[in-house]
Amino acid sequence: MAELSPLHLTLLMGPRIPVPVPQPVTDALLSAQVTVTAGQRSGFQLSFDLSKKGLIRDTLLPAGFFDPEIRVILMVTLRGTPTVLMDGICIRQEVGVSNQPGQSTLTVTGEDLSVLMDLEQKEYVQYPALSPAARAAVIVSQYATYGVVPVVVPEIFPQTALPTQRVESQKGTDLEYLNELAKANGYVFYIDPGPVPGVSRGYWGPEVRLGVPQPALTVNSDAQSNVDQMTFSFDGTARETPEAMVQIPATKISAPLPLPELSVLRPRMAIKPAPALKKKVIADTAKKDAPQALAETLAKAADSADAISGSGQVDVVRYGHVLRARELVGVRGAGITYDGLYYVKSVTHNLQRGAYTQNFTLAREGLISLTPAVVP
Repeated sequence: MAELSPLHLTLLMGPRIPVPVPQPVTDALLSAQVTVTAGQRSGFQLSFDLSKKGLIRDTLLPAGFFDPEIRVILMVTLRGTPTVLMDGICIRQEVGVSNQPGQSTLTVTGEDLSVLMDLEQKEYVQYPALSPAARAAVIVSQYATYGVVPVVVPEIFPQTALPTQRVESQKGTDLEYLNELAKANGYVFYIDPGPVPGVSRGYWGPEVRLGVPQPALTVNSDAQSNVDQMTFSFDGTARETPEAMVQIPATKISAPLPLPELSVLRPRMAIKPAPALKKKVIADTAKKDAPQALAETLAKAADSADAISGSGQVDVVRYGHVLRARELVGVRGAGITYDGLYYVKSVTHNLQRGAYTQNFTLAREGLISLTPAVVP
């Protein structure tokens, strides 16, 4: 599976510092699947022909070459441009043995490097006078030996408490605490592999809904089409208006907080945002600081904002690019209502000998794009 003209697949494996796998392992690779989803841990699955020349079955498998904790890097080069699809850790292996020649397989399943952050429970690790962003940077920096570089965006509402007021402490694993801090601010945390093998970004911040969009996904446009079919849906009950109450210290009277402007966290992409048909009171905000309550209110509003979703499958060679999750992309050919810019919510890479397709899901807050035209 090494050559998928004009594609080239590179597989590296090993403890801590992966190296290119032996050629028999590359030849035995039957398929690879990588799933990347905004706000969630990424995963991968590799399937090998177990009978291929016997090296995997008789030597590498018993020697621990595919054991849990082995690091895996998967990179694809499309027309000379390399893209690191996964830098992760093996966590499971399955062996299927068949009487039929060529039907025995080894399947290795793993997750991205954030799985390392979810292995140790920690109790009462204290962070005096550190903002949520500073705490996130401290935690991510602990994984620098795996090439993880922290990329941290300061929170919108500053929340640094004086040690005389309170000292923030961590409960649970590093990953649980990073996700907890991110969710409370309407942010996300994820590990983004690349741009070179062995290096990853540990991103803690808002979803990236700005910047140059990826080349357009085009449907229903004859020879220009690079997607055979796309499906869109508009969920009228998805969006909610959150409401938070805070207690005024001098009077002990609770008062509602104003809803922050959502565009500071999620820049608008549509002319007609979906209406918020539901109202929801956020629990346990009365005794929180106003910045904390405001951040939580904004986070709840952002969490339900994407009422429009789209999905489809793209042939990578036809598309000419590797579609990346967690970035913007344009859509053409779906009509004025659904054309325009979208946020790529998830991508599943499916690689087999001679074929490379991607299943994707898109998200947006409303109908009719603010952008009159997208990059082809």
